[in-house]
Amino acid sequence: MALDIGEKRVGIAVCDPGERVASPVCVMPAAEVEAHARPFRQVIEDWEPELLLCGLPYTLAGEEGPQAARIREVAARIGAACELPVEFADERLSSAEAKRSLREKGLSEKAMRGKVDMIAATIFLQAWLDAHSSTGAAEEAHER
Repeated sequence: MALDIGEKRVGIAVCDPGERVASPVCVMPAAEVEAHARPFRQVIEDWEPELLLCGLPYTLAGEEGPQAARIREVAARIGAACELPVEFADERLSSAEAKRSLREKGLSEKAMRGKVDMIAATIFLQAWLDAHSSTGAAEEAHER
């Protein structure tokens, strides 16, 4: 399960059991996710994730951005509350890509507002899945 943790909202995405395709789930108020409130617990129960993949903001130079420390701290608390391991993925440009994708579908800025975070989570989750599937294939080939 991927979390795009923002100050106001958290976008949530999941992948299929075969870990091939990422799909958007929902956007929740950040306060509910951080407090491990009932609506967030319900999402966790419904999807039964094995891992929380949290987007980490990097600068274009590839260094952790100014929000990274806050994201790491919040993600650690969420992971502990859910009793799930936490990993991080580069979320650089995922929000911009999500906005571009939604604009192409004809959504206005106002209509996009609640969707950008879950689409961004889907984008960095898919990139993570793609990277891990190619790594897995390379490891399998090496073992033969």
